[in-house]
Amino acid sequence: MNDDSAAPARYLLVLKARLTAADGHTDHGNPLRTVPVEATGEVGASGFPRFAGDGAEADIDPVTRTVEAVTVDGKELPYGWVAEAQDA
Repeated sequence: MNDDSAAPARYLLVLKARLTAADGHTDHGNPLRTVPVEATGEVGASGFPRFAGDGAEADIDPVTRTVEAVTVDGKELPYGWVAEAQDA
Protein backbone atom coordinates (compact mmCIF):
# COMPACT_ATOMS: atom_id res chain seq x y z
CA MET A 1 0.00 0.00 0.00
CA ASN A 2 1.28 3.44 -0.88
CA ASP A 3 1.37 6.48 1.39
CA ASP A 4 -0.60 9.02 -0.64
CA SER A 5 -0.31 11.73 2.04
CA ALA A 6 2.76 13.05 0.18
CA ALA A 7 0.86 13.34 -3.10
CA PRO A 8 0.44 16.82 -4.54
CA ALA A 9 -3.11 18.11 -4.91
CA ARG A 10 -2.76 18.50 -8.68
CA TYR A 11 -0.64 17.62 -11.68
CA LEU A 12 -0.52 18.55 -15.32
CA LEU A 13 -1.07 15.36 -17.31
CA VAL A 14 0.88 15.60 -20.56
CA LEU A 15 -0.09 13.25 -23.40
CA LYS A 16 2.48 12.55 -26.11
CA ALA A 17 2.88 10.20 -29.03
CA ARG A 18 5.91 7.99 -28.69
CA LEU A 19 8.12 8.46 -31.71
CA THR A 20 11.45 6.97 -32.68
CA ALA A 21 14.33 9.28 -33.53
CA ALA A 22 16.54 8.66 -36.56
CA ASP A 23 19.04 6.80 -34.37
CA GLY A 24 16.30 4.51 -33.02
CA HIS A 25 16.00 6.09 -29.56
CA THR A 26 12.57 6.81 -28.13
CA ASP A 27 11.53 10.46 -28.41
CA HIS A 28 8.25 11.47 -26.83
CA GLY A 29 8.06 14.62 -28.94
CA ASN A 30 5.77 17.56 -28.36
CA PRO A 31 2.63 17.30 -26.23
CA LEU A 32 -0.55 16.48 -28.12
CA ARG A 33 -2.77 17.37 -25.18
CA THR A 34 -2.29 18.66 -21.65
CA VAL A 35 -4.88 18.13 -18.95
CA PRO A 36 -4.88 19.61 -15.44
CA VAL A 37 -5.92 16.91 -12.97
CA GLU A 38 -6.68 17.16 -9.26
CA ALA A 39 -6.61 14.59 -6.47
CA THR A 40 -9.95 12.83 -6.00
CA GLY A 41 -9.12 11.44 -2.55
CA GLU A 42 -9.52 7.92 -3.94
CA VAL A 43 -6.96 5.23 -4.63
CA GLY A 44 -7.09 3.65 -8.07
CA ALA A 45 -6.90 -0.03 -8.97
CA SER A 46 -3.12 0.37 -9.32
CA GLY A 47 -2.86 1.26 -5.62
CA PHE A 48 -1.81 4.85 -6.29
CA PRO A 49 -3.74 8.08 -5.72
CA ARG A 50 -6.38 8.90 -8.34
CA PHE A 51 -6.43 12.27 -10.11
CA ALA A 52 -9.14 13.55 -12.46
CA GLY A 53 -10.05 16.55 -14.58
CA ASP A 54 -11.21 17.62 -18.05
CA GLY A 55 -12.17 14.10 -19.10
CA ALA A 56 -9.01 12.40 -17.84
CA GLU A 57 -8.48 10.04 -14.91
CA ALA A 58 -5.03 8.88 -13.85
CA ASP A 59 -3.40 6.91 -11.05
CA ILE A 60 -0.09 8.64 -10.34
CA ASP A 61 2.79 7.47 -8.14
CA PRO A 62 3.59 10.59 -6.05
CA VAL A 63 7.19 9.50 -5.45
CA THR A 64 8.26 8.92 -9.05
CA ARG A 65 5.43 10.84 -10.81
CA THR A 66 4.89 7.77 -12.97
CA VAL A 67 1.42 7.53 -14.50
CA GLU A 68 0.40 4.00 -13.56
CA ALA A 69 -3.04 4.01 -15.21
CA VAL A 70 -4.84 6.55 -17.39
CA THR A 71 -8.02 7.03 -19.38
CA VAL A 72 -8.96 10.07 -21.44
CA ASP A 73 -12.55 10.75 -22.39
CA GLY A 74 -13.40 7.28 -21.04
CA LYS A 75 -10.91 5.47 -23.28
CA GLU A 76 -7.40 4.10 -22.97
CA LEU A 77 -4.66 6.02 -24.76
CA PRO A 78 -4.07 5.08 -28.40
CA TYR A 79 -1.28 2.56 -28.97
CA GLY A 80 2.10 4.25 -28.72
CA TRP A 81 0.95 7.25 -26.71
CA VAL A 82 2.44 7.99 -23.28
CA ALA A 83 1.24 10.07 -20.34
CA GLU A 84 3.60 12.07 -18.16
CA ALA A 85 2.77 13.81 -14.87
CA GLN A 86 4.31 17.26 -14.38
CA ASP A 87 3.95 19.71 -11.53
CA ALA A 88 0.91 21.89 -12.08
